[in-house]
Amino acid sequence: MLSPTLFPLFCALFLCLPVAVIFTVQRELTGVASPEFGFRSLSVFSLYARNVPDASPPPPPAIPKDDEPLLRLASHVNPNLPPGSTRKVAFMYITTTPLPFAPLWEMFFNGSSSTDLYNVYIHADPTRDYDPGFSGVFSNRVIHSKRSERYTPTLAAAARRLLAHALLDDPRNYIFALFSPSCVPIHSFDFTYKTLVSSRKSFIEILKDEPWQFERWAARGDDEMLPEVRLEDFRIGSQFWALTRRHARMVARDRRIWEKFDKTCVREDTCYPEENYFPTLLSMGDPRGCVPATLTHVDWTVSDGGHPRMYEAEEVAPELIVRLRESRPRYGENGINGSDWSVSKRSDPFLFARKFSLESLEALLGMAKGVLFNDSACGA
Repeated sequence: MLSPTLFPLFCALFLCLPVAVIFTVQRELTGVASPEFGFRSLSVFSLYARNVPDASPPPPPAIPKDDEPLLRLASHVNPNLPPGSTRKVAFMYITTTPLPFAPLWEMFFNGSSSTDLYNVYIHADPTRDYDPGFSGVFSNRVIHSKRSERYTPTLAAAARRLLAHALLDDPRNYIFALFSPSCVPIHSFDFTYKTLVSSRKSFIEILKDEPWQFERWAARGDDEMLPEVRLEDFRIGSQFWALTRRHARMVARDRRIWEKFDKTCVREDTCYPEENYFPTLLSMGDPRGCVPATLTHVDWTVSDGGHPRMYEAEEVAPELIVRLRESRPRYGENGINGSDWSVSKRSDPFLFARKFSLESLEALLGMAKGVLFNDSACGA
């Protein structure tokens, strides 16, 4: 029998023995250097922690550079935004030059209540020289781009590339708006943002039975669009649109219709895939999900070589902005948007306008705060 004085000491040694064993095993398995004591020591719970799965989310997959895997990856994103998240607008630019109106756009974005309401993406032709480069809000926003030129499918391919990158970049991107270098905003950021994110439909011009419709449809050769795209399915519209996330994903998923438009035209003067592919696809796939009009104003009453009117510096005045704001978009045929009311009763505001000459930048900057980004100015 242990003496009364030795019994407590024996119990203490017996209880401490398992802890000492665990400490020794841990030191052998996962020891770390202790700067305080100069030897390797561990937490008692390290052995258990090594068996707990890493709770941190996996890193996002690398964005492919080739279009096919890029679009395939983008086609699998969630068409819905994360619950409770703020809707964001993806501003997407196709350009072959430095953005001439970047200072104006910079002022536009600076007028936002938060930088967490938008994202910027640029498709910049890698064969061109960009000097000076992109800066400010446009800095480091160029996606992996490929050469794009008129009368070929490359402009439409560039827009598809932008949509795919924007879908993969931020799950909160809700609406995706496309711009050219000659586009400028004609309303404040807040007005523009609220107009776009409050819509449940895409804004894309969808026109039927337009002049030269057959020639455009047959630009790749007689019957080349068949059987996927019949002449009666073919649509024409503006190159510049604003698509909802659901429709952006529809574009990324499409292979059948794109295969028909992604062909070399035998008639260059009627080859405008960027003005035909998107309205045709959405008209065939979800016409009721579209407001058949663009929110980018353009004046086709004056045309030069297939280009719309160019506003020169001397024309840029408050009266011009008022006139652009008060103009009514041209809608597609009645009933195409499937809403409760006829499109004849819609009066959506133009948010952007083109084309403006490079020399008009100074005049636009001069009236930016007082007119362009003042939604109540000049009776607007």
